[in-house]
Parts: sequence; C-alpha cells; structure tokens
Amino acid sequence: MENKKEMRQWLNNFGLDHPLVIGGPCSAETEEQVLKIAHELKDTDVTVYRAGIWKPRTRPGMFEGVGAIGLAWLKKVKEETGLLTATEVANKDHVKLAIDNDVDILWIGARSTVSPFIMQEIADALNGTEKIVLVKNPVNPDLALWLGGVERLYTANIKNLGLIHRGFSTYEKTKYRNIPEWQIAIEVKNKFPDLPMICDPSHIAGRRDLILDISQAALDLNFDGLMIETHWDPDNAWSDAAQQVTPKRLVEIMKNLKVRKVTDDAEAYQNELNTLRAQIDVIDQTLLDTLGKRMRVASKIGEIKLSNNVAVLQNKRWNEILGKMILEGQDRDLSEEFILRVFKAVHQESINKQEKILNS
Repeated sequence: MENKKEMRQWLNNFGLDHPLVIGGPCSAETEEQVLKIAHELKDTDVTVYRAGIWKPRTRPGMFEGVGAIGLAWLKKVKEETGLLTATEVANKDHVKLAIDNDVDILWIGARSTVSPFIMQEIADALNGTEKIVLVKNPVNPDLALWLGGVERLYTANIKNLGLIHRGFSTYEKTKYRNIPEWQIAIEVKNKFPDLPMICDPSHIAGRRDLILDISQAALDLNFDGLMIETHWDPDNAWSDAAQQVTPKRLVEIMKNLKVRKVTDDAEAYQNELNTLRAQIDVIDQTLLDTLGKRMRVASKIGEIKLSNNVAVLQNKRWNEILGKMILEGQDRDLSEEFILRVFKAVHQESINKQEKILNS
C-alpha cells in the first residue's frame, strides 16, 4: 500500500486549528438522549458526533444497541446542530443502512478488525465509497491484523481512510481497561505516516479519571484527534458507564490539553524532536513495566529456593542466559558490552531480591 498525501485530505478539509474531536455517547439509547447530548456539544470544539447504533457485546443479554431506528436520530443531529455523524459498522447490512442514512464517518470496531473475513465483507460493501472510514486496532496486539485491515480497505478503492487506537486487551490486571501499547500505534504511524490517527482514550482508560492524561499522551505522540465518549448522565448510561464523561467535562478536558502548533522551521524541528522524545518516554515506561514483572517472577523463584533450601546463585543457568542474550542482542544491533552491563545489573537485582527472601 502506497503512502499518499491525499490520504490526509479529508482531515485537512475540515480546516481545523486544533485536533479533531469526536464526541458522543457509547450507545444511542433514546432520541431525547441523542439530541440532548448533541445540542450540548454543538458550540464546542467537537466536529463529529458519534453514537453506537449496533453494539457488539462480549456476552448475550447485554444491551446490544437500538438498531436502525437510531440512524434517524443521527440524521436529526446533523439537521439540528450541523455536526457530522459517525457510527460503527460490523457487516455489509450495517454499511448499507449507514450510507443510506447519510452517516458521514463509519468506523470498524476492534472485534471486526480481528477477523479478515469480516474486514473483507465490509471492504466489499464499501468499495469505492467517498465516506470516511476509520479502522480501530484489533482487540489483541496484532500489528499484522491492523495493517491488513487497512490494506483491504485501500484495495477496495477507499481513499478517505484513518486509524483509531483504542488499546489492547490483556489478561493482566492494570489500571487500564485496554493497555495502550503505544509502540504498536507508533509502528502503524511509521508504516502509514499519511493516515490520520485518532486516539480513543475512553476505551483505553475504562474510567473517566484517566481520560485527560491518555489524551495528552496521544497528542504528545502527534495523534491527529480524539474520540471521547460523552453522555448527559454517564453513571446511568446503558453501556460503558464508567468511561463516559459529561459534555461539560469534555470541554474542560479540551481546554486543559496542550497542543503543539507548527508555524516555522524551528518549531517544526522542535515538534519532531518532542514527538520522538514522547516515543522514548513510552518505551521507557514499557521497560520499567517489564523489569517489574521480571523481578516479581525472580521473587517467586526465591520463595521456591527458600522452601527447598537451594542456594540463590546458579552459575550454569546464569551463563546460559547471558550467552543467549548476547546473541539475541547482536540480532538487534546491540553491542556485547551493552548487553553485559544491562543483564548483569538485572541479574544482580534478582539476586538481591532472592537473598532478601532467603534471609527473611
């Protein structure tokens, strides 16, 4: 897939002097709810109004959306507020209904991106459309699936494309609903630098108090916009209540965000430098998380050694690890000297933790 400057044209056509903001409820619930929220967002920096019409849920019996009737409500939103509209599509029938009802932006959700079969069906249904189509990352951190989904749409002659980063599912318990794994989004941006990238902090966070910080991290990484779930009564929303904010809070978040503007060559340089430094910050945080996990495993090994009266230092095992890491480091263009320094320090910290356990 070629990278072409015109891929950004749909975003440039908005003529915004700030990042694109897509706001609205997780789910369209009633006509009154949809219109009330839209009118509260009308005179803000929100350009696009989003609402889930069909809601693929993890388990049956949960609220799965109002269905096609909600599309008429979105048409009223556009007529009464002038906001563009957006909704998720998950199959060819959704595509047809959304286009017939003049929805401006269609996004493809994480549960759809994960399936090449679904992606191909949607791509075929959208073939040649002038609508804007945004692709969320798959549920699991699989770079090839995300890239493949975009490529299927591009092959279907869909030029108004963009990406949505909403984080990735994990079996580990973290403060996030879906861990950001920013490095994967960065890699996709590097692969398709001219495709607009939108961040969905609501789904990354899973709770409203984290949305500001995640949004700021996305803008620091040069994302082009934000999709933030907004509800007039978040605590009583029919889906994803914990991660939605009120329109008033959305306005506060937008006011508190720091956005860099490129106005000359010197600022362009600084902007690029800051973006790369933000990427390093993300990688450093990942390193710390990984080291913390390693030390927790080392502590468990110390507990096993204690119960079996085994010495902390196992030279044969250590030498095997070191030799393997030196070889793998070379494949990553890392010098032997650097690998030795790093892994000796990691090994020493592991010994310290195990000795503390054995001597307790």
